[in-house]
Order: sequence, then C-alpha cells, then structure tokens
Amino acid sequence: MIRFSPLLARAAAAAMLGSLLVLAGCHRGSTKDEVSAAQAQGQFDTVINAYKGGQFLLDGAVLSALDVGSHFAYLKEQGKLPKTVLLERSDDSKVRKQHLEYMARMQLDYGFTVYYDDGGTLKKINPVDTKARRLEDYHAPVQMNDEMKGKSAAGSSYDPSQQH
Repeated sequence: MIRFSPLLARAAAAAMLGSLLVLAGCHRGSTKDEVSAAQAQGQFDTVINAYKGGQFLLDGAVLSALDVGSHFAYLKEQGKLPKTVLLERSDDSKVRKQHLEYMARMQLDYGFTVYYDDGGTLKKINPVDTKARRLEDYHAPVQMNDEMKGKSAAGSSYDPSQQH
C-alpha cells in the first residue's frame, strides 16, 4: 500500500481546489441562454418588433398574435420556417409580458427558438418558465362617438331618472 505524506496530500487538495475556482471563474454566471445584443445583430432568421396592445410589427405591418402565428404556419408549409427569431422593442412599445407569452406559444407550436432584447442582453424565452398564452386576434377598444352617447339602441334619448 502506498502512503502519501500529509503535506503532499494537502498540496494536491489545494491544487484541485484552485483549478475548480479557475474553471468557475471562467463561466461567471453567463449561460447559453444569454448573449450580448451587440454581438448577435444579423444572426437571426427573423426579427419581429413588439407593438402596442400585444401586437407585433413584422416587415413593417402591424399584426395580431394570431396573424403572426398564421404567418409562421404558412412558412412551415413552404418549408421556410426560421430556426431563430429575435423579438425587439419598437419605437412605440417595449417588449411586454404579453409579447413573451405569445412568442412562447409560437415557440412551442413551431419549434423555433425565440430571443428577446432585455436591456442590451439577449435572453432566450423558456416556454416552461414563461406561461405560453393562446394566440388571440387584436380587438381595438370600441369608441362611441359623441352623438350616440346617452341614446338607447332605438335611437331615442335615455334618461335613467325617468324610469318607473
């Protein structure tokens, strides 16, 4: 049986611990799910911008989540489905939770990977952590014009104080 001196065993343990610390320092919290936004420009197959009310800007057109999903369904039929999609803020809206939830649903449905810009760092959307939301069509809030306010459906004026 081979016996090592206590000094040699301690030196080996210190060397092992030092090498583990050096390896841990190389990774310093960075993961494969985060990439610098400046490094990744132009490396995505498709770029979509977030827009008001949970809508998206795609090639200059404002689309609902349902329309964007239909766009990806068409690309899938044509065999041109992107592998990576970048979701960026637009001039009118930042990336909101609703946008992330819609993109998580599309990621599950179509199998591509979605990244979004979070303050200069690109993060990968994890569909397990992000509640995937059912795709919906956009419905603008209904605005009643001034001449219709206070009238009933029959067109006559409505005054609740005259009710019996």
